[in-house]
This record gives sequence, C-alpha cells and structure tokens, in this order.
Amino acid sequence: MAKQHLTLREKFGFGLGDTASNIVYQAVINILLYFYTDVYGIQAAAAGTLLLVVRIFDAITDPLMGGIADRTRSKHGRYRPWMLWVAIPYGALAVAAFVTPHVDMGTKLVYAYISYALLMTAYTAINVPYSALGGVMTGDSEERGNLQTWRFAMAMVGGFLVTSSIFPLAKILGGGDSPESYQLGFPFAMTVMAVIAIICFLLCFRFTKEHIPPDPDQPKRKIMDDFVGMLTNSQWNIIALATLIIMTRGAMQGASKPYFVNYYLITDHMPAWLNWFMGSSSNRLSAFLSMTMLAGVGGALCANMLGRSWCKVSVMKLALAGTIGMNVLLFFIPRDAVLLALLVVMFSNFFHMMFVPMLFSTVPDTVDYGLQRVGKGAMAMFCGGHLFVLKLGNALGGFFVGHMLAWFGYQPNVEQTPRALSGIMAAYAGSSIVAALLVLVCLQFYRLTRGWQDRLATGTGA
Repeated sequence: MAKQHLTLREKFGFGLGDTASNIVYQAVINILLYFYTDVYGIQAAAAGTLLLVVRIFDAITDPLMGGIADRTRSKHGRYRPWMLWVAIPYGALAVAAFVTPHVDMGTKLVYAYISYALLMTAYTAINVPYSALGGVMTGDSEERGNLQTWRFAMAMVGGFLVTSSIFPLAKILGGGDSPESYQLGFPFAMTVMAVIAIICFLLCFRFTKEHIPPDPDQPKRKIMDDFVGMLTNSQWNIIALATLIIMTRGAMQGASKPYFVNYYLITDHMPAWLNWFMGSSSNRLSAFLSMTMLAGVGGALCANMLGRSWCKVSVMKLALAGTIGMNVLLFFIPRDAVLLALLVVMFSNFFHMMFVPMLFSTVPDTVDYGLQRVGKGAMAMFCGGHLFVLKLGNALGGFFVGHMLAWFGYQPNVEQTPRALSGIMAAYAGSSIVAALLVLVCLQFYRLTRGWQDRLATGTGA
C-alpha cells in the first residue's frame, strides 16, 4: 500500500534536495551567461552556443540515468542513495565551472565546455533520482502536488542563497568590483555555496524514505522499453512540451536579468535612501535576484494553498495569466522607476513559481497514467526525460539570449545603444509573454485533471 500522507520532516527533507539543486541551477540560469561574457571574457554568441551544445549530450545522459536509477537496488532504496554518492562530486564541479584559467582564448573556451559538461553530468546523476524520489514517497496525486510545493519553496531558498550572496561574496573574496577581482572571487564564493549544497543533499538523504517499493511482479524491461513507453505517452508529451517552453522562458529571463538590471534600468537618480540597498552594480544584481527568489517562495506556498481546493491545471492557468499581465506591465514602466520595476519583477516570479510546482507534480501522474492505460511507465525514466527537456529549455534560453544580445549589438561594460536596450527588453519580458500564451494552448490538451484516476477506472475518460 502506498503511504498517502507524509510527515513534516519528510516534506522538509525532500525540499532540502532542491535547495541543494538550485544552488547550481539558479547560478547557471541567472549568473553563468553573465559570468562568461563580463567576467570570464567569452563573446556573447560563443557563450550562448556553449550553453546549447553541452545540453545535446544530456539527450543521452538524462534518460540513461533514469534507466539506471530505476534499476538501482540498495538497502537505502532506488533513488535516495544517489544523493549520498554524488553530493561531493556535484559540489566540487560547481566550483570548477566558475574558475577562470589564465590561458589563451581557445584553451579558455575548451575549459568552459569541459567544466560545464562535467557539472551538468553530475547534476543529472543526482537530480534525476531526486526527482523520481518524490513519486515513490507517496502515491496520492494531491499529496504529490503538496510535496512539490515544498520542493520548490525550498528551491527558492537555495536560489535566494546563491543570488543574494554570490556577487557580494565574489566582490569581498576577490578584493574588488572589477572583472579581474571577480575572476578570483567567484571560485571562493561558489565553494561556500557548494558546501551548503552538499550538506542539504546529505540531510535530504537522511530525512526521506521510499514508501512505494518496486513491484516484484512487474516483468523485467529493457531501458529502451521504458524510453519508448515515455515517448508514446501522450500526457507526458504534453507536459514535456509545456516544460520546454516555460523553461526556455525562465532561462531567457534569468540570463537577461543581469543585463536588464545593469544596462536597461537607469539608476543614476535613485533616492539616497535606496543607495544603501542598490547603490552598486553588484548590490543591484543581488537585490533583484534575491528578492525575486523570495517572491517565488510566496508563489510556491500560494500554489500549495490553492491546490488543496482547486485542480492543479486551474492553478497553472491562473499563474500563466498573472505572468502575462506582469510582463506586459513591465514594458510601460519608466526606465528610472527602479523600485517599481523590482516590484513587478517580484510579482512575475511569484506567478511563475505558482506554476512550476504544479507542472512538476504532473510527471508522476503521467507515469501512473501510462501504467494504467497501457502498462508502461517508469518513474526515473520519465523524470529523466523531463529533466532533459528542462535542461534543453535552459540551454535554448541561454542560446537565444546570447545570440539576441549579439544581433542587437550588445557590448559588455559600456553604455548600450537603443537597439541593444530593445533586445534586452525583448529577451527579458517579451519571452515570458510569448511562452505563457503557448503553454496555455498546451494545457488545453492535458486530460489528467482532478479525479482522472476515477474517470479512467470507470471508463469515462482520463
């Protein structure tokens, strides 16, 4: 029998896993492209291409890791032990990705490709099993939604840690606010973050339990059988497409946020009382990144409350409507209204994080749908495929922003032209509007709304 209700300790422990994951994830989404262009010294188009090319490798590693995790058997379960095994390599590679070697540009680019590829491999090895863990802690669809809201509320805590502290730490530990100082400071700052991430993963391993064991009567399948079962699952395909779109949007907004804050907003005439908070470039970036993370915590908690009485699909549609409204409003805010822009950006992320937990909670439902409908479904394989789509969206977002900046004429560390500023705004706010509209269309075809198991059992549809 599946355990339907989880303790507070279990939910908190599960959430710690995404606190750890987001220390790297948010650093990659919000900081890495800016680090590559303005600190590391790579051209914007080359950095955008790097972010995309490395993710092609994930098309192999993510589903493969899903197949391996589904077949793992240990005294700790199928998915939990991977957090114990991979936590330290994950932390070490997070630091390595932010090291700037003092070599020629060609060697520099090779190092960036290798260090980023290794980091993403470690992320796959720990995050695919972690994502699958949520599906075997409980079999109840609504409890899974509740578990995912804990996950993403605490994910935003991890995001807040890295985004609020990475630039100030890098500035302090590097001894200044110049690119050369940041080259020295970023590895030290990421070392602090990596230690926190390792501790969080180990606590997640300690506090969680797999309540749904493998079915001993289920026939043994090849990894390719699970892969085909995933690709032929119509409801998983809809969720995968929605994830690809929304994560491309998230990566575009995250990657362009430093440019939006440092170049688009006019900060020369901020009131004196605001200077202590956002007086320097590093402080402004930290303020925008960290405050939007805190707003995201509120969005995840709101999703949790609404999910108790609303269908998760209805919550997602409401969140998408809010995302559209906030980003349309951003086009009408004067460039020197910094505080108002921060408020709207916070509300935008509030609605985004209302959407994401509900989206992720649908993946185990698609596994159950496949098992009930055609007898095919494997938790880690579906989560691995979903993680690949997520990372592909992140890569596409970084790729699009890098090439958009280059096409619109962006140049680092100088005043931008009106054309470059319009490109920054299109990448930052325009991408969110387009993506939310497309995902609303996708959800019109998703059938696993509240009560779908009962409808499937009675033959009245999914």
